[in-house]
Amino acid sequence: MASLFSPLFLVVFLPAVIVAYSLTPARWRWITLLIASYTCFFIISQWLIVFIAVSTVSVWLLALGIERIRSRCATKVSSAEKSTKKLTKKRYDRSMRFLVLLGILFNLALLMNSKYLGFFGGGIKDLLGHIGLHLELPTVSLAAPIGISFYTLMAISYLVDVYRKTVCADKNLGHVALFLSFFPQIIEGPFCRFNETMPQLLAGSPVRASNLLAGMQRILFGLFKKVIIADRLDILVKTVFGNPTAYDGGSIALAAILYTLELYCDFSGAMDVTVGTARIFGITMPENFRQPFFSRTSSEFWKRWHVTLGAWFRDYIYYPVTLCRPIKRLTKSLRRRLSGRLGPLVASSMALFCVWLLNGLWHGAGSQYLFFGMYYFVLITLGGLVEPLAQRYAEKYGVNRSSLPYRTFQTIRTLMVIFVGELFFRAEGLDMGVSMFIHMITKFRLESFCNKSALNLGMDVHDYMVVVVALGVVFLVDISLERGTQFWHVARKQPLLCGVLCIALFMSIVIFGAYGWGYTPVAPMYAQF
Repeated sequence: MASLFSPLFLVVFLPAVIVAYSLTPARWRWITLLIASYTCFFIISQWLIVFIAVSTVSVWLLALGIERIRSRCATKVSSAEKSTKKLTKKRYDRSMRFLVLLGILFNLALLMNSKYLGFFGGGIKDLLGHIGLHLELPTVSLAAPIGISFYTLMAISYLVDVYRKTVCADKNLGHVALFLSFFPQIIEGPFCRFNETMPQLLAGSPVRASNLLAGMQRILFGLFKKVIIADRLDILVKTVFGNPTAYDGGSIALAAILYTLELYCDFSGAMDVTVGTARIFGITMPENFRQPFFSRTSSEFWKRWHVTLGAWFRDYIYYPVTLCRPIKRLTKSLRRRLSGRLGPLVASSMALFCVWLLNGLWHGAGSQYLFFGMYYFVLITLGGLVEPLAQRYAEKYGVNRSSLPYRTFQTIRTLMVIFVGELFFRAEGLDMGVSMFIHMITKFRLESFCNKSALNLGMDVHDYMVVVVALGVVFLVDISLERGTQFWHVARKQPLLCGVLCIALFMSIVIFGAYGWGYTPVAPMYAQF
């Protein structure tokens, strides 16, 4: 069982959990989910389960420590002299901040040693080599357990939320363990907040027929996107990206576009399975995608793509950096020296730089990921600078920026930006990404389409037809959601329609799914991040 798309998960593990959950008394159902979650983690990562266990215990203990210090502070302050209350609060707050910092550094150390030690060690070695110091840096790199990037950030968010008094530290270790390991989200997210998810996990809601049917429908739609579209496109993408110099610029452009669609169908398909699985148990997970390909700017795209990751960076990186004392002083100073708008923009750009640097690193230890983060940092920053000028010129020349032609232009422009970004993201290193981009621009040809050599890239006419039709279905669902129709809610309230959709999706997967003898299942793409 390698993923949520695994037949073992869908046919054996999930039904077994549903039965066990239903047979368990309501007040103890969260324990069944916890056992299922750790069993799932162990099946996928074996002994690496120690990582999530250690991470869980660390934030649980530190959160309790923060609560104890806060309680002690309240007692001391209430009995202290008025003149010393402020100093007392500062002293205790310093202790709480120390525990938060300790928890963050400890969990990041586990993540760094698992995913980034080799990358940074190699970078330091190369840097020292440039100044004539040739050192062999000893490194002890541990294997990376599944989902470590996801549960590490969730662990940090729990600890910070306890410090901010957004949530109270939970005294039950099992509750914190379930929050960090809930099996539908352990591999690819989405990121959840303790105060939003934990009450639902503890509610012990029964498995109702309506939720079961709605959950199955969402799971099948996720499989539809993964098995029919993403896995079929993966063959062509691997062929071109594996040896890009053998193909013309048109083929590279095609591969970049199809990779973007593959990534979307793979990742959003995994989110459908996650949301659907949680729905069966009466748990509502946050949506991670909001029709990203309808975006009109790069900034809007990242508000629609991997929504929960963006929200995490906003709440735990962007706002804290923006509101820290040095940045506030800088903003105040720049407001006096520059215009009222440019001052705050410079300060916010510094916070945005931190967000996109960490966003790039979060996706992986590689130069292409760092470039990917900086690529969007530059685009979004320039967008903020250019927007007032664009608005001014539009008003001057009478351009209706809300008209369909102008919105269409913005969407197409944004799609081109996205495709280029994903080309670098998928490339085997930054050097290869630059080479592919130059090759795509300077040697752009349509010969591969005219002489039909595009049909020799791992997909034939039948594959293209299946992908086009399946993408059409996905596009229609996204259009309905974009127009405000709560597609999944409507389907859930109409059992007959829901049943018909389930049957149609199941038959489509059976007939057109990419599987069978000689076929190697494609691992979920975002699981590696």
